[in-house]
Amino acid sequence: MRLAMIGLGKMGYNMTLRLLRAGHEVVAADRNVDTARELAGQGAIFAATLPEALGKLPPPRVVWVMVPAQVTDEVIEEASAHLAAGDILIDGGNSNWKDSRSRSSRLAQKAIHFCDAGTSGGIWGLKNGYCLMVGGPIEAVKRCEPVFRALAPEGGYAHVGPAGAGHYVKMVHNGIEYGLMEAYAEGFEIMKTAPYKLDLRTIASIWGRGSVVRSWLLELLEVELAQDEDLKAIKGWVEDSGEGRWTVQAAIDQNIPAPIITLSLQARLRSRQEESYGAKILAALRNEFGGHAVKKA
Repeated sequence: MRLAMIGLGKMGYNMTLRLLRAGHEVVAADRNVDTARELAGQGAIFAATLPEALGKLPPPRVVWVMVPAQVTDEVIEEASAHLAAGDILIDGGNSNWKDSRSRSSRLAQKAIHFCDAGTSGGIWGLKNGYCLMVGGPIEAVKRCEPVFRALAPEGGYAHVGPAGAGHYVKMVHNGIEYGLMEAYAEGFEIMKTAPYKLDLRTIASIWGRGSVVRSWLLELLEVELAQDEDLKAIKGWVEDSGEGRWTVQAAIDQNIPAPIITLSLQARLRSRQEESYGAKILAALRNEFGGHAVKKA
């Protein structure tokens, strides 16, 4: 089928290539026109602007938006001005699920279908496929299933519920990811400071083969440790893209205890502090009540 991919960053670019390789026709558009031209050289249909991209689609049109969360509303508003009843708009970015429900309601007023596709797979998705957690009306999802199945590996796609459900499930997925990564980080730091000279790359390798803690994340860690076990080129400053915060907030709103995910988010926040004011207060209080020594700045 033919669809438009709006947003050709590291995810949208590779997703376009995977769709092309599966025999789909993709109209490629991005604010960086050179990127769209580059993909046109690999089989995509070039469009310089979003309206031009929509003009190259047969009705009813399917438009996949793959842009950062902070500009998603702007792009959807621009697209909706050119869409008609029966068209389908898919948001595959890391949007908040509440925003997705709101966008679905707004588009429904024009009889435009909205699907939210939680997308996991990162830069490896082109080769391995993308896990797709899709929310939206059943008729729209069914119409787009050839696209979803082309992007996902076998068994890696599901329609998980109405609009918003896809991004909700992806939010929780990323919250769990925070916890898994933090557990690996803590465990390997303990081994790094062990009273033995441990080969951490080898340990990551054997744990990935038959161990109960094996995972793709562990495989990726093995790749990193094989290059440099001390990770000298990397600063221990960890960003978060929002989904962990949303997961913690959802847990609070739903009265569900989620200590592991919450603490893993807090660990990321702590990683960004060159000097912790809170730690200074702890040191000062210990000195005041107990005379404990402090380290001077």
